[in-house]
Amino acid sequence: MAKLRKQDALDYHAQGRPGKIEVIPTKPHSSQRDLSLAYSPGVAEPCLEIEKNPEDVYKYTAKGNLVAVISNGTAVLGLGNIGALASKPVMEGKGLLFKIFADIDVFDIEVDATDIDLFVNTVKAIAPTFGGINLEDIKAPECFEIERRLKEELNIPLMHDDQHGTAIISSAALLNACEVAKKKIEKVKIVVNGAGASAISCAKLYIAVGAKKENILMLDSKGVISVDRTDLDGQKSFFATTNKKPKTLEDAMKDADVFVGLSKGNIVTQKMIQSMAKRPIVFALANPDPEIPYALAIAARPDIIMATGRSDHPNQVNNVLGFPFIFRGALDVRATQINEAMKLAAVYAIANLAKETVPETVNLAYDSKNITFGPEYIIPKPIDPRLIYTVAPAVAKAAMESGVAQHKITNWDAYVQELINRLGLDNKLIRNITNKAKQNPKRVVFAEADHYKILKAAQQVNDEGIAKPILLGDVEKIKKLIADNNLDLGDTPIIDPRSKCEDDRRNAFGDIFFKKRQRRGFTLYEARKVMKERNHFGAMMVETGAADAMISGLTRKYADPIRPALQIIGVQEGVKRVAGMYIMNTKQGPYFFADTTMNVDPSVQDLVDITVLTANSVKQFNITPRIALLSYSNFGSAEGEVPNKMREATEILHKNYPGMIVDGEMQANFALNDELMKEQFPFSDLADKKVNTLIFPNLASGNIAYKLIQEMGGAEAIGPVLIGMKKPVHILQLGSSVREIVNMVTIAVVDAQAKK
Repeated sequence: MAKLRKQDALDYHAQGRPGKIEVIPTKPHSSQRDLSLAYSPGVAEPCLEIEKNPEDVYKYTAKGNLVAVISNGTAVLGLGNIGALASKPVMEGKGLLFKIFADIDVFDIEVDATDIDLFVNTVKAIAPTFGGINLEDIKAPECFEIERRLKEELNIPLMHDDQHGTAIISSAALLNACEVAKKKIEKVKIVVNGAGASAISCAKLYIAVGAKKENILMLDSKGVISVDRTDLDGQKSFFATTNKKPKTLEDAMKDADVFVGLSKGNIVTQKMIQSMAKRPIVFALANPDPEIPYALAIAARPDIIMATGRSDHPNQVNNVLGFPFIFRGALDVRATQINEAMKLAAVYAIANLAKETVPETVNLAYDSKNITFGPEYIIPKPIDPRLIYTVAPAVAKAAMESGVAQHKITNWDAYVQELINRLGLDNKLIRNITNKAKQNPKRVVFAEADHYKILKAAQQVNDEGIAKPILLGDVEKIKKLIADNNLDLGDTPIIDPRSKCEDDRRNAFGDIFFKKRQRRGFTLYEARKVMKERNHFGAMMVETGAADAMISGLTRKYADPIRPALQIIGVQEGVKRVAGMYIMNTKQGPYFFADTTMNVDPSVQDLVDITVLTANSVKQFNITPRIALLSYSNFGSAEGEVPNKMREATEILHKNYPGMIVDGEMQANFALNDELMKEQFPFSDLADKKVNTLIFPNLASGNIAYKLIQEMGGAEAIGPVLIGMKKPVHILQLGSSVREIVNMVTIAVVDAQAKK
């Protein structure tokens, strides 16, 4: 799991616009007429319609896609009762997850009230604003009464995620774990360590999916919850056992089939795991430290089926597998509540999804050829793009069948397509490739390590397990920068190519370089001397296998680090020229722009080569390239040097690469507007297909386009990705941010994995 530093967390929340969320208008608002429609006098019309028919609020306002995330801050994550105000960053974070996973808008509401009546009355009073309510981080036992009363008194979907989120995900995992272990859920003996809101809800849902109440032993901080205890509230009393033999956790775990930990870290020993029944199922869900470390549990029992709450081990029980999609389905049928049928539908949808063939995007993200249902895969991965269109429809159907839906879905295929379109699904690109990089981190040499941004990025990729940095530059200067900025790079190698101790390696590199360039104007003396320059030295480290990739260019003109890379590493076999590609990450998914950095005025054949290179690079991200060759004309509507060469390049591509989805020449608006394309040019290979790759006729147009979109269009630019090199070398934009450097390192690692 990535090492998270206090200052990094504080900077993340404070830099730029404070916090993590904002409100963005969804209607035009630039003219006086727009404002008159948005507010007075035009706003009166929808108000009057809603007064006549309250259901019209879903037609004229954002209520139907708006959820309140509400807390009083009495049980915040692992922080405890820190109060309503201090809980706000967590509630904003929950809002962010709703948006990025299910396209649900959120207002976070922090209520300064620990009294049940006051809290309930406050939520009731503001409920008309929202289509649904997610209660969060409210301590037990108050949370049970709060949820019960609000469900009775409100007619919108409401759920306390701390209670039900983990219950839903772990129930799906338990069903599948029992299947893998060849155990019947109605017969398994279950130990639940912890008796808070989450633990009690988990145990109740286990019963709902088939477990027997008499087979569940629950423990709190005082030991086994049994009938002879006098300190139990109503929720705990429900699980009080008549079995007076087990008193401690160690006693309870003997011969148990299942252990579910919802307590604290490092309280379970290997001996306890060894005392369990054959093929034990262990869900150690305390975060960040599970009840027993994954490695110790696996070492204790090779036949174990293990889940944790962590992302760096198999079988992560993560609430994000559930709540965004449960609310999505509930909102889309305007459910009056989230009932047991809807929760069970989510359980079975998640469980069944784990048994289906895993998409290639997920396999690639986890550097696996074939993730399959089994001991190390009993629940879907959080990045699985199918979750939204698997879980949400299941919940919506359950709401309709159980009679709590106010809106009926009749065309389920159209609904699934709507869910896919909400997120574009490809917009998880960076998360996917980051996961892939972490599976097999590579050695990345940073040629400009005497710069704070480079060192900060190196620390981040090292902490997150994305890459193994190698720093080039003046050793003392770099160490001082690390110390002055309170950075921690551990034992990361720092190499000064100019130092005496590098004489032998520098001369060896120079000798290799001389053989490559002896007929291109270099003497042996010059070849050895130039190895004191960091870009030459770094490129030679990659060429000789001392590193897997190189990053440079933060402080230099683009051509300066490219020249030694081309001289030393060179291009892939069969490639005549390299090209530059930018990834523009948008809500609609990533768009790939080429050439944006290298070829000033490419010829027809150059454009063909650039298109092929770009297509192959896009495929590396497990995305099918759908390519438009851009111009100022559409399919012969104008003549000129630019449209003519784009037209000729398209003809060659059609002839020589018949499987490629490509067309041109065309204007950019037609390339990006599928409806416009179908209407005007239905004959095109790109009609009814979503273009994701744009090839520009020259460097000026490509460079201008990506910079305009980056500054004005709200897209995140990732690049430039240098394509066509024999080994990974990537050149940063002058003045790149730390985030941009980290993204480029991640791409370099994935590139190195592919080239290996």
